[in-house]
Amino acid sequence: MIRVLVAEDMHIVRGALVALLHLEPDIKVVAQCANGNDIVPLALKSKPDIAVVDIDLPGKDGLTGAAELSELLPECRTLILTSMGLPGTLRRALAARVSGFLSKDLPAERLAEAVRGIAAGKRVLDGELALAAWDSEDCPLNDREVEVLRMVAAGCEPAEIAARMHLSTGTVRNWLTGIVQKLDARNRVDAIRIARQAGWL
Repeated sequence: MIRVLVAEDMHIVRGALVALLHLEPDIKVVAQCANGNDIVPLALKSKPDIAVVDIDLPGKDGLTGAAELSELLPECRTLILTSMGLPGTLRRALAARVSGFLSKDLPAERLAEAVRGIAAGKRVLDGELALAAWDSEDCPLNDREVEVLRMVAAGCEPAEIAARMHLSTGTVRNWLTGIVQKLDARNRVDAIRIARQAGWL
């Protein structure tokens, strides 16, 4: 029996995913949540084989949850579901060591097939997203710059970012200036827009 955790913030969608998986005789949903902060604690408690995770969750996003899960419960593989088929997002997913990445636009039967494939040790990727990622530009920002821009996008001020990252406020401001320049953006808001459209955030 393949044990599955489902993380999806939209109640109707989560209910549909759980119902679809319950129809399969070899798959059992052992936990479900609506917030990215709950993924790791629930997984540590329920010990799923596969975590089916929406990429866009409140709290920690799905990719952050997947990366933490990979470190703390490496025997649990992750299948990311997304409605945002951006090439940069797929690259982030692969960097987070996920085992699968599928668009929510795919037929429902693909979900159970993907879960079985991942449980068997395979990687499952949406073909169109993989081709788009092949042709996409690399993110010009380093990991720390992406982290800073992600915090700005979440509404954090430079002083708060500095405290979290154990840096001076001046250093954070310098990084933000560099980020805006690297993305050829007009300002921070434009930098966030550019990074989101490319799937880098």
